Amino acid sequence: MNKAHHYTESGLLNVYIEGIAVETDEDGEEIVTIPAINELHRIIALGIVSHAQGIAGEELRFLRTEMGLTQAELAVLVHRDKQTIGRWERNEIEIDSSAEALLRRFAIEKLDLPTDTGIDELSRRSVPTAKEQPIKIQKMNDDARPYELVAA
Repeated sequence: MNKAHHYTESGLLNVYIEGIAVETDEDGEEIVTIPAINELHRIIALGIVSHAQGIAGEELRFLRTEMGLTQAELAVLVHRDKQTIGRWERNEIEIDSSAEALLRRFAIEKLDLPTDTGIDELSRRSVPTAKEQPIKIQKMNDDARPYELVAA
């Protein structure tokens, strides 16, 4: 049976994957098999940097870890201190819009994300919001491109 899978395993609460096979074992428990996790996480990162408004702290943490950076390393790149990065990630304070635009650009380049969105547009999108922005992904039947971003 195929239905939207709420993919919380990423540490994000706003990721949904369509087209994932959900099976039931002998005990009635659902079993979800998610192939190509690295490619899935790359598409999630694309969804985050494509948001029409500001990103959430959890999304910042996701991008940072996908880029293989520590809080201290990211702090150097965006000219802030490590404590500020931690506060952003915990949603204690809003992410600075200028730093967010730069972070989105870093993620696009470092993760080789398939987008040609310029820094001017990324800057316009980097506006704090309290509204959750769902990331909807479609599982494809294509080994070369196993996932496609539907909405972010």
